[in-house]
Amino acid sequence: MQNKPDYLIDLDVRLMWHKLSRMYNQTAASYGISMSIGFILLHIDKEGTPSTQLGPRMGMEPTSLSRTLKTMEEKGLIYRKEDLSDKRIVRIFLTEEGLKGRYIARDVIFGFNNKVLAKIPEKELRIFRKVISTVSAAIDEESESTRTDS
Repeated sequence: MQNKPDYLIDLDVRLMWHKLSRMYNQTAASYGISMSIGFILLHIDKEGTPSTQLGPRMGMEPTSLSRTLKTMEEKGLIYRKEDLSDKRIVRIFLTEEGLKGRYIARDVIFGFNNKVLAKIPEKELRIFRKVISTVSAAIDEESESTRTDS
């Protein structure tokens, strides 16, 4: 049995994601939406986005995505339309209200991003990106080995 490590990187990542998620959800709630809705608004293209592409872009499970899209439709943020060339594809479009929400979400995210970037020297940012990339690659490797083991 392996000894307990002195440091768990996944704990720091989890805590940071929790804080970031809570911050974005509190901000989004003041506009009557959730963080998930805000991020979906940012991932819908002007020419419409096939609903099947949103899940992978967002890292959302299909059930959760369907529920969120239904809520967005009820709030008048999006509408669905069959693809003209392929009737099997349903495209998601932003309404005028959804477009307004998109601009708000973009401003909130860019505003926070710029505040953080102003506090991090370029050299440290490069190191951070390298570390995040390494962690991401380790996750991919672990996921791949789990798939091949089962």
